[in-house]
Amino acid sequence: MISANEYFDGNVKSLGYESATGKSTLGVMEAGTYEFATSLHETMNVVEGEMTVLLPGSSDWVTYKAGEAYQIEANEKFQVKVSGQTSYLCQYK
Repeated sequence: MISANEYFDGNVKSLGYESATGKSTLGVMEAGTYEFATSLHETMNVVEGEMTVLLPGSSDWVTYKAGEAYQIEANEKFQVKVSGQTSYLCQYK
């Protein structure tokens, strides 16, 4: 089954699904700054656009572009800045 998710007053939207490799969401973010919390390990793949990310325990913002990915452990918070519409694939473990 496909689930629809909406966050931050509709500025972040995603579709959730489950495949042979596990649970994933495919989504789009509007320009803005967001803070997310994880409940599972996440691998965030940037599909189009770019994200500037402040990962847990880091004081440096890092930019990830289309084709790049980063990981966040379970039960963490992280911040994301996007300057234009950016799409992503988030895979959960």
